[in-house]
Amino acid sequence: MWAQINKKLVCLLVLFHIGVIALANYAVQFTATFAGYDFTWGMFVFPLVILATDLTVRLANQRHARIIVALAYAPALAISVYLAGGRIGLASGTAYLCGQLLDITVFQKIRARRMHGDRWWHAPLGSTLCANVVDTYLFFSIAFYRSADDFMADNWVALANMDLGFKIIVSMVVFLPIYGVMLKALLPRR
Repeated sequence: MWAQINKKLVCLLVLFHIGVIALANYAVQFTATFAGYDFTWGMFVFPLVILATDLTVRLANQRHARIIVALAYAPALAISVYLAGGRIGLASGTAYLCGQLLDITVFQKIRARRMHGDRWWHAPLGSTLCANVVDTYLFFSIAFYRSADDFMADNWVALANMDLGFKIIVSMVVFLPIYGVMLKALLPRR
């Protein structure tokens, strides 16, 4: 494990968080329908930030992960407001901060209890599920409850449910295996 996290790596992770948040907030404004279900394109982007946070906790510690989230918060909020407007920016910032801090806490608690032996995937799976639930419903409720956009105001719960379902599927099918590969590549060989 890293004794002291590299400052360049912290900067890269902060920039990664900011970029993912900005892209997700821009993409959430665009809806599509698949097999009769409405969804937003943001759901394909945001799980990347949870992957980065979980790797940071695993490879460094929860303190460093919290620092990265804190450093990314204000710039991501400003960029989100610029790209997507004040309400979506505020929703994004609130959901990001609460979701990521929960993700870090749950991830570390699962790892610390060693409830599941050395199964690398339990901590990222559990924390990702919790973080996605909080992030999704906080974001959609703040951004679209009683919004001026009639479609979003009338359908935010259904869209949040669909986004959450897709985020969980994408996280388990795509990002969890990527996490495993990256973890194996980044951990020192024994």
